[in-house]
Amino acid sequence: MELRVLQYFLMVAREQNITRAAEALHITQPTLSRQLMQLEDEFGKTLFVRGKGKIALTSEGMLLKKRAEELVALAAKTEQEMKESNEHVAGRIFIGSGETRQFHELSRIIKQFHEQYPAVTFELFSAHADDIKERINSGLLDIGLLLEPVDISDYEFLRLPDKDCWGVVLPKADPLAEKAVITAEDLRGKTIIASKRPKVHNEIENWFQDVYESVQEVASINLVNNAAMMVEDGLGYLITLQHLIAEYPENPICFRPLSPSLETGCVLVWKKHQLFSPAAAAFITCLKHAFQAYGKIEKEY
Repeated sequence: MELRVLQYFLMVAREQNITRAAEALHITQPTLSRQLMQLEDEFGKTLFVRGKGKIALTSEGMLLKKRAEELVALAAKTEQEMKESNEHVAGRIFIGSGETRQFHELSRIIKQFHEQYPAVTFELFSAHADDIKERINSGLLDIGLLLEPVDISDYEFLRLPDKDCWGVVLPKADPLAEKAVITAEDLRGKTIIASKRPKVHNEIENWFQDVYESVQEVASINLVNNAAMMVEDGLGYLITLQHLIAEYPENPICFRPLSPSLETGCVLVWKKHQLFSPAAAAFITCLKHAFQAYGKIEKEY
């Protein structure tokens, strides 16, 4: 299985058309068709459903697409790291982060680091902790900013000192918006939108206690922006962290904290015993120094 053939496969999956994919790859259509047939023969699986003028992926094709994207990205990252010099810090650092106001702490350090090493750039991947850990373990990300609760036993980490507060995003016109805080009883029988992460979902269920049996979960999410629009359209109450939606007079939705309060921390993690690129290694050193300067920081490295 050659990387080049996987790139061909991904182009066909994107274009959903052999002719357009061949043109984009600057190869002939018969050559591309032959490569795809050889790929199917190699796996012994049908990867495409071929229709008139359009092709679609089978379930096996969808799985290969996911893995091929990871392999192609990892190959590009490896090539870049091999080109980086130990003497001149340059290149790209790959960071994953959940949605949290504590990203400001990381953002400020990124700014300081970039001022010191202007040849270094950053690529940010926004997702929940489970997806970020998967990409760190696959070598696609160097560092992750993860929302707790999360298992970090396989990582070196820095725990940020501040906490994020959980609450409810709801329409300003809703009677509950007149309250300073929202209790579980306030949400009895209501429709909610909540995180899809199992560990976070369990925390929310525990906060509701016996009231949880009465609520209806209409949607589960990994990021907040689209869910906020669902709240605007009256689909349900969004259980999320504070400071993730813009609060301004014209915004038709607002945030109210939970009572009793529910808080969550954040950790910066990277793989134990990992050989990093010069740029990533320098950035991790910068992170350690920065948080040591702040004091009151929990660490394990």
